[in-house]
Amino acid sequence: MKEFPRGVRLVTGIAVALLSLSSVAEAKEDKPLLTGASTDMIVNTCVACHGPNGASKGPSIPSLGGMSETYIVEMMEGYASGDIPSTIMGRLAKGYSEEEIEQMGKYFASQEYVQASQKSDAAKVAQGEKLHEKFCEKCHSESGTVPDDDSGFLKGQWKPYIAAQLMDYRSKDRTATKKMMKKLKALDEKHGDAGIEALIEYYSSK
Repeated sequence: MKEFPRGVRLVTGIAVALLSLSSVAEAKEDKPLLTGASTDMIVNTCVACHGPNGASKGPSIPSLGGMSETYIVEMMEGYASGDIPSTIMGRLAKGYSEEEIEQMGKYFASQEYVQASQKSDAAKVAQGEKLHEKFCEKCHSESGTVPDDDSGFLKGQWKPYIAAQLMDYRSKDRTATKKMMKKLKALDEKHGDAGIEALIEYYSSK
């Protein structure tokens, strides 16, 4: 089974494809793909859930803006193949061609990453930062905000979304790399639920 980048699972869906083009701020209209779909048409099927320019407003839905093209493409391919478990995304991803997925990746990679504004526990954030530096920083640089890591964004994502991803990895419902599983196991054995909760608070803070 192919291993995909660590981090976040895209547990989202689509409302309608006919969302107003004005919701896709600054989306560049280019030559339609072989399927006849333009960048605007493709992206409009995503922003209904992931927000304009990929800045999510929904607590269980990740922000996509600014993530690497490679990461977004691999996640979509993983959903389409079933290698990455999902609720809705697995069904949706199968409806896109390879070319459309690549165009989608290019668009969101060109957008700015907008961190969610949410409350967090300062004490747990401080503890989570230390745990991140010890167990996660080598693969998720700068608190998981570097596109070149090709591992999605962690810091500033919605708390319920981060919690769901960590729980899936922890329970092995979702496959992680050997290195990530080793680190997560070490974190779990030493810090247990409190450590996971601290990481969630840290990543959900700005």
